[in-house]
Amino acid sequence: MSNSPPGKTKDNHNSDQTQAKYPIDLFRGWPNPALLPVDSLARSAATVFSSPSIYEPGLQYGPDEGYAPLREHIASWLTSFYRADSGDSSTPNDSTPITAERICITGGASQNLACVLQVYTDASYTRNIWMVTPTYYLACRIFHDAGFMERLRGVPEDEEGIDLEFLERGLIEAEDKAAKEGNIWPKYTFPRSWSNIYKHIIYLTPTFANPSMKVVSLRRREGLVRLARRFDALIIADDVYDFLQWPADPNSPHIRETASIPRIVDVDGYLDGGPKNRFGNAMSNGSFSKLIGPGMRVGWAEGTEKFAYGLSQAHRGSSRSGGAPSQLSSTFVDQLLLSGILQRHIKQELIPAYRARYNRLMSAIKEHLLPLGFHVPVDHQPISGGFFIWLNLPLPFKGDLLAQRALEEEKLIVGSGTLFQVQGDCSEDFRTFEHSIRLCFAYERYELLYEGVERLAAAAKRMLSSEDV
Repeated sequence: MSNSPPGKTKDNHNSDQTQAKYPIDLFRGWPNPALLPVDSLARSAATVFSSPSIYEPGLQYGPDEGYAPLREHIASWLTSFYRADSGDSSTPNDSTPITAERICITGGASQNLACVLQVYTDASYTRNIWMVTPTYYLACRIFHDAGFMERLRGVPEDEEGIDLEFLERGLIEAEDKAAKEGNIWPKYTFPRSWSNIYKHIIYLTPTFANPSMKVVSLRRREGLVRLARRFDALIIADDVYDFLQWPADPNSPHIRETASIPRIVDVDGYLDGGPKNRFGNAMSNGSFSKLIGPGMRVGWAEGTEKFAYGLSQAHRGSSRSGGAPSQLSSTFVDQLLLSGILQRHIKQELIPAYRARYNRLMSAIKEHLLPLGFHVPVDHQPISGGFFIWLNLPLPFKGDLLAQRALEEEKLIVGSGTLFQVQGDCSEDFRTFEHSIRLCFAYERYELLYEGVERLAAAAKRMLSSEDV
């Protein structure tokens, strides 16, 4: 006999319980609002607007390469993080200071990705966009808009972050096809003195990947650079999470203050004598979105001096009318770097907060999801970081259905793995990631993270008990 109130079924009762729940968002990949340095930004803006020597150029159009003081200070900041002696003799270290000439200010990582394609690809001659999968799904639209709608190809991850044998086979096949078709010269974006048209684009987030959180090993980074040089490819590395790193061991007291591994652009700088031409085969795409706030729309790109200058010319047509990207915002960011406020904010606020959030979510996963057969693929990495945790589901669970049930029954928002497939990859190796989900620990309030995983487990258990998986 039902224990439901008169006139109500069990389903109605469950529906009432769902209505009473408050929503929990473990999908949105934004920084938590409480971690944005609002007061510091306000003081920086006040300094800018009280200093004619700063606000006058800040309110003007600005140079192609971006606000010069910010370029200088980014170069110094990156040198202290990436080029400092880590004390690890097994890791190559180039102690040469990074110069401002290697830096181009951008309107953020996504805007810059579109600019890179404008300058360094041709929609006909450039064979394919190779994307490490699962991938940052919003990048697919940027590649589509650049004319590569049906030429995106997924490259699977392996234990070291990227399957180079798979990529090499794909590159060889693409070159064979181009030779048969007579695709030997750009048709739409001709090379200019400040640009180079690459045959291939390789896109990845090598450190704390979105969504998988994997870190590409140094061996794979070096192998990737060698492949890029061999096949005339440009590696676009989204290095947007590098500064947010901590030990995977929640009890470890040691926090690195320098990079744990050389960037791919650094590997291109030292490997086998350095870049094989003035443009190089790798660039670093950086952003302040995860460190200060996405609304600032300020980022930077780093490559060879020739590459950085060429990238600045992507804005040349528009900048003659509209000016450099993020010119005024750049003056605010520059004050944060110049004063050391941003560096302290990362060390004292962001890393402790995101580490605590990550550990909180992982604790809930271990208690409530691992016993159900869920699996965290990166549980062997010594360092953690970024914003996300990738989960493989036990068969026959499917991420789409679990995400749907979690939303309908628990008011919990998670990202189904199918969202992170390469959109437009119609090859035989097309992967959907239908048995995975992504959780974000960065955005939702800390006190709701554990409950979010509890709700996910509750939805999964109901699916198991009803055999509706």
